[in-house]
Amino acid sequence: MQHRIVVLGAGYTGAVAAGRLARRLRREDVTITLVNAEPDFVERVRLHQLAAGQDLTPRPFAEMFAGTGVELKLARVAAVDATRKAVALDTGAGREELAYDSLVYAVGSGWNHGGVPGVADHAHELASRPGALRLRARLAGLEAGGTVVVVGGGLTGLEAVTEIAESRPDLDVALVARGAFGDWLSEKGRAHLRKVTAGLGITVHEHQSVAEVAADRLTTADGTVVPADVTVWTTGFAVHPLAEGTGLDLAADGRIVVDATMRSVSHPDVYAIGDAAAAVGPGGKPLRMSCASGVPMAWQAADALAARLTGVKVPTVPIRYAQQCVSLGRGEGLIQFVTADDRAKEKALTGRLAVRYKELICKGAAWGVAHPTLGLPARRRPLARQRVADAVPAEATA
Repeated sequence: MQHRIVVLGAGYTGAVAAGRLARRLRREDVTITLVNAEPDFVERVRLHQLAAGQDLTPRPFAEMFAGTGVELKLARVAAVDATRKAVALDTGAGREELAYDSLVYAVGSGWNHGGVPGVADHAHELASRPGALRLRARLAGLEAGGTVVVVGGGLTGLEAVTEIAESRPDLDVALVARGAFGDWLSEKGRAHLRKVTAGLGITVHEHQSVAEVAADRLTTADGTVVPADVTVWTTGFAVHPLAEGTGLDLAADGRIVVDATMRSVSHPDVYAIGDAAAAVGPGGKPLRMSCASGVPMAWQAADALAARLTGVKVPTVPIRYAQQCVSLGRGEGLIQFVTADDRAKEKALTGRLAVRYKELICKGAAWGVAHPTLGLPARRRPLARQRVADAVPAEATA
């Protein structure tokens, strides 16, 4: 019998894991089913560009996985039963159950409205392609002089506010940040950020938390009213609630607790990667939700699962950070170099060099999905039958 591997979610992490497994294992030994609701790969790191009116390069999975042996199943995941080792799917035509021997959980994260009154009803999100397209349509219909407020001073908020301000200089664009503007950057990074936003005419409200959002305004905790024909909410990502019903051990924030190889600590036949996993990085700090964390997690999980199934030594490669890449519109950028545990160094790149660097990173991330072994030759190993037969695969010692 073939070993059934099911991968849930085809974002950066799920797609990379599926493709990498297909290049590590023989097709006659395994089936690899990738479950996703859409037939195309979504470049999540470019959704602010999509919202601002730019068109992204189509990346259909049918082309990406042609000839690899990965089977794409178009469906939404309705439930996961880790005890029965089964996944319930909504295919649009009804419910369907998919059994697995090994599961890679890469469902990811979604919009986090934080429970703030009015956000769910009146604000726009950039955590999904449908959300970006809704924002795109709303901005396209906004007349000159309209007001746009982006809430959130992190990476997504900075990229969204600068992209919108650059593409629509006829709008009044503002950003609301809970802390100091760019407080996670180096002094050089903060100075460049302020220079770029000032040049784009962006009004920055620092040290402000939002208490309520209405259709035409938002109100901060101190009672300040900020006009907003369009509010874009980018204060972070929320773990998909699907994990709550799986029976897997979860962290306090709802993410699946994993070991250094991205394997569930409670169910050894389940691997969790990306925003869905609570993994520990350098210095014992949790890895942040990001593409920078998710892709190395996918490499680690795929290689560990393949190693356990084929009876070779399980690799463990520490996940370290090197930089945070921020696009500030099409003409400006910021590359903030960081320590292994993600603290800002003083060194940073700015200007056109940073723009080219950031674009290279984005293109490289998309290229890496279609080339999950990074162009290096991969050996497909046969399965070690005794390892597969074990309910809990033993660690290889060879």
